[in-house]
Amino acid sequence: MILDGKSLAGRIQAELQVESAQFLQSHKFRPCLATVLVGEDPASAVYIRSKGRACERLGFESRHHPLPASTSQQELLELVEELNADEGVHGILVQMPLPDGLDSWQVLAAIDPHKDVDGFHPDNVGLLALKRPRFISCTPRGIMALLDESGVDPSGRRVTVVGRSAIVGLPVALLLIHANATVRVVHSRTRREDLQAAVEEAEILVVAVGRPGFVPGGWVREGAVVIDVGINRLPPEEEGKRGRLVGDVEFEAAEQRAAAITPVPGGVGPMTISMLMRNTLDAARLKAGI
Repeated sequence: MILDGKSLAGRIQAELQVESAQFLQSHKFRPCLATVLVGEDPASAVYIRSKGRACERLGFESRHHPLPASTSQQELLELVEELNADEGVHGILVQMPLPDGLDSWQVLAAIDPHKDVDGFHPDNVGLLALKRPRFISCTPRGIMALLDESGVDPSGRRVTVVGRSAIVGLPVALLLIHANATVRVVHSRTRREDLQAAVEEAEILVVAVGRPGFVPGGWVREGAVVIDVGINRLPPEEEGKRGRLVGDVEFEAAEQRAAAITPVPGGVGPMTISMLMRNTLDAARLKAGI
C-alpha cells in the first residue's frame, strides 16, 4: 500500500476550510499566520509561497515579512517581538534555515509559545514530552495522521526512528512512545551493524536523516510500515534538467518488502503544511478561549 499523503492532506484541508468558515462566523476574525523569511534561499521561498497559498485556500489571513540576508539578530528579534504583541497574529513561523551568523534557537525561543505553530519552542517541546502538548511540530503530527488514516496502530509494536533532530526525529519518537510503541532511535552516527539491526527489527520504520538512500531497501522487514521523511534532489542525469527527488530509503527495493510505504514526493511532505494550518487554527482557538 502506498501511503498517499497528498490525498490525505487534501481531505484535511477541505475539513479545515469548513472549520475556518465556522470559526469566522462565530468569532468574527480569521486565523492569521505571520511568516518571516530572512534572505533569498530558493527552497525557503517556495515553502513560504506554498504556505501562503494554503492560507488563501482555507480562508486564513496570511502576513509575510521578507527580510534581507543582512538582517541582524537584534532586528530579527525585534520583529518577532512585534508579532508576539500583535493581537491580530495567532501563529508565527520563522522559516529555517536562517542565514549564517543568526542564532536560530534564540529566535525560536523568542516566539510566544502560544503562537509557536511550528512547535519548536522549549515550552511546547516540554509539554509534548509530558504528554500534554499545546502544539506538535508539523511533520511529526503529519506522520501520526498518516499512520492513523492507514489503520496502523503503533501500540505494542517495535518502532525504529532513524534520525534524532529536534524537528522530526525526537518529537516523532515521543509521539510514538505516547502511542504505546516500543521505540528505538538510531542516527547517522550509529554503528552500521547496529543501524541495520534496528531497521531489520522495525515493524514501523520512520527515516529522517536527509541523505538519499541512507537505508537500503533490503534491510526493511517483510510487512513493515515505512515512513520516509527525506526529500533529496539527486544530481541531474542530463545537463540543463533538474535531478529527481528521492527519499532516505531505497524506495524500489523497500516497496517489495513493506506492507505500506510513503512515496517521495507525495508522502509526508504535503502533510506538513496541512498540520501547520491545523496548528494555526488551533492557535486562533486559543486566542478565542476555546
